[in-house]
Amino acid sequence: MHNQSTITPKGWLAFELNILRRLKYKTAILPFSNEPNLGAYLKRWNTRVLANDLTQSGWTKAVAVIQNNSEFLSDEDVNIVLEDAYVPHYRLQNESLRNWFNETDSWWFDNVRQNIERITSPTARAIALSIGMSVGDYVLSFDGETRELRQPLSTVYRRLWSVFPEPVNNGANNICQNKTADEFIAENQADLMFLRLPQAHIQKPKTYMGWTAWREEWLRTGNDFWDDFEKRQVGKLGDFIETKSQYLKLVKETLERASHISKWAIAHIDEGFISTKDIADCIGSIQKVDTIFTKDFTELTGTKAVIITA
Repeated sequence: MHNQSTITPKGWLAFELNILRRLKYKTAILPFSNEPNLGAYLKRWNTRVLANDLTQSGWTKAVAVIQNNSEFLSDEDVNIVLEDAYVPHYRLQNESLRNWFNETDSWWFDNVRQNIERITSPTARAIALSIGMSVGDYVLSFDGETRELRQPLSTVYRRLWSVFPEPVNNGANNICQNKTADEFIAENQADLMFLRLPQAHIQKPKTYMGWTAWREEWLRTGNDFWDDFEKRQVGKLGDFIETKSQYLKLVKETLERASHISKWAIAHIDEGFISTKDIADCIGSIQKVDTIFTKDFTELTGTKAVIITA
């Protein structure tokens, strides 16, 4: 649920894969999966992947890359997506786009979002939406001084489509869901749980997600969902907290729900507020800790990447 892209040190994925390569498992459950990269690599290792994220953006990307074993977005689909993309209508279907983009860009994203609904395959729609999110991230990466370097959005869309990763077929029924982490863990069985702990935060979802919140508002065609989104997380890991003890209590409750999964790998970013020892003690109160792996990024980000196996 958190904006992993803003808090994850560069090289984190390689660190995760290095540790996971040492463990034995055939199925892996990922309760927080707002980016599909890790799940895609696990599929290449012929692991059956069960991924989840409460955000629609994380879930959509997971469907496009992790759940998808064989589907592509066709030329015809792309033509549907970009049909009359810049043509304004009487009014925007999604007025919240104006909070993120200029008028011309808002029309492009509004029209593209509606066009994508005309694609019949749910998996192809997920691919189309994932590419659309990448276009939005591209737009928001420019500022007033660099905006003149931007390319037309339909051109960017086609280029991103041309380099979208081909599906990895691991011969398994990979499952992606859009639930709270606790619900997902309780309902699914796997050999390994890889739990990337959300950052402890005191802000409401739209605030701590930062600029990536635009993705949710684009996918959900508005911004009137935030209160319900917040309520789904109340009292669960990912909810905003005020104290260390409150955060550790939520971590412990989530881990207790995972008692039916024999092997755990818990990823944590040690920023100082919640220490590695705090997390290790919390894990150890439920299941025996095996090894603590760390990678120091303090010179670059002031944080340490930690994975605790149990």
